[in-house]
Amino acid sequence: MLKLRLSRCGTTKRPFYRIVAADSRAKRDGNFIEVLGTYDPKNLQLAKDSSQKQTKGLVNLKTDRVTYWLSVGAQLTPSVEDILRRAKFFEKQAA
Repeated sequence: MLKLRLSRCGTTKRPFYRIVAADSRAKRDGNFIEVLGTYDPKNLQLAKDSSQKQTKGLVNLKTDRVTYWLSVGAQLTPSVEDILRRAKFFEKQAA
């Protein structure tokens, strides 16, 4: 089964994640098919609608490739689904 999940990069106490398409049997940081984006949880950005709130990290996505992998049956892990929801990926797809 194909999954869209996180692969950890970065150093000790400074995590950085790649959002990848990988076989569910592969190791977390092992073989993957394609890098679909990145997630940096330590890079806090101020939200546009509020000057006091901070979002939970910086997300960069290849939205066309994520859409493709979802269309061919890839499953999202809960953490990637949460990241995509916060990046408003599903709202953009509905429009």
